[in-house]
Amino acid sequence: MNSRESVMSFVLRVIALALAIVCIVLGLLETASIETLAVLLGVGLIAVALAGISRNRTA
Repeated sequence: MNSRESVMSFVLRVIALALAIVCIVLGLLETASIETLAVLLGVGLIAVALAGISRNRTA
């Protein structure tokens, strides 16, 4: 895996973690609707999937 792919994988995993934390905080504060939280978690899940695909492709 070259450095560009490893950086991209890292960034995608950081995005997924950040979105999960945002969802937890917004859920606790009750400032966002369930639909918004579901969309944010969906985007995070897509980021994790893309990071996994890029990692498996180069392995």
